[in-house]
Amino acid sequence: MRILQVVDGYGWGGTKEQVYLLTRELKKRNIDVEIALSFQYKEMVEKLKPYNVKTHFFENHIKNARYRWENYKRLIKIIDNGNFNIVIANSPHAFDYVRIAKLFLKTNPKIINVKRSGRIPSFLSKYLKYSAADKIVVVSKKVKEKLEKEKFFPEKLITIESGIEINKFKNVNKLKEEIRKNLNLPLNAKIFVNVANWNPEVKAQDKLIETFSKLNCDNCFLLLVGLETDIKAKELAQKFGIENKVRGLGFRKDIPEILHASDFFVLSSNLEGIAGALLQAMASGKVVLSTLAGGIDEYLKDGYNGFSVPVGDFDAFKNKMQFLLNLSDEEYKNTASNAVKTAENYS
Repeated sequence: MRILQVVDGYGWGGTKEQVYLLTRELKKRNIDVEIALSFQYKEMVEKLKPYNVKTHFFENHIKNARYRWENYKRLIKIIDNGNFNIVIANSPHAFDYVRIAKLFLKTNPKIINVKRSGRIPSFLSKYLKYSAADKIVVVSKKVKEKLEKEKFFPEKLITIESGIEINKFKNVNKLKEEIRKNLNLPLNAKIFVNVANWNPEVKAQDKLIETFSKLNCDNCFLLLVGLETDIKAKELAQKFGIENKVRGLGFRKDIPEILHASDFFVLSSNLEGIAGALLQAMASGKVVLSTLAGGIDEYLKDGYNGFSVPVGDFDAFKNKMQFLLNLSDEEYKNTASNAVKTAENYS
């Protein structure tokens, strides 16, 4: 069996992490898997080098990339020449490429689309695009239930939960004090951290910053980690007069170390699949607070292995953040221990 993973764009985030992990694990099990990606996406290539995964470049990821026929031509050639049995489109944009390419293929691979949130596509997108998938993989039971309720090709839906590299987050050797010093953070401060590429519509970082500005804590800091957070978070923090307490760190490769140096992980999302960043924080032994977006309530139990609020309820979010600051050492330790045990189920 020959499998082609298709991923668009560059940078790193939950989707890219899952593409990397799945490709790596398939290769380690001697399954013939290759990957097609953008010319600009060097990081995925470097991470997969040790596993001898063959890479193909099809997308020149520039403005209006999906309207450039040469990107489709390259993907068509890759699929036909590779004689793949299965082609996996790992994002909505990747599926745009695969859907159009399918119209011109000489071969007939099975097409799998991976849908990582419960966002319902438009009527046209549903029937012109998603109808072409042989199977649609969703990453949580809740997402599957939502799509089934909307009659979104229930016969094609399969749930395969995302996983995490748990040892990478459990075993951080650097001292917490050393990491904080490198990040210019006070050793005695309370640190909240959010890990997500800047996307307020989905991740609601704008609301998170506004909520943090209302928190009654002089010695608290909020770190935002992910693409464009170094620019956008700073702008919003200035708007709310908390620029000295909010740090946008941008894209970072040292997420396990940043989590290790923090006290609390906060996720304010409006939409999620299974929220890999949240599971990573739980694996790190952090006390977490999250909205119950997507499939999060399948594993996050309020007061047991973390804390939760309804999606969009930022008054409740602020109150829970304040509550976290008053946890006793024993309460923190017990909650964090339960969080680690939960995360182990996704490794």
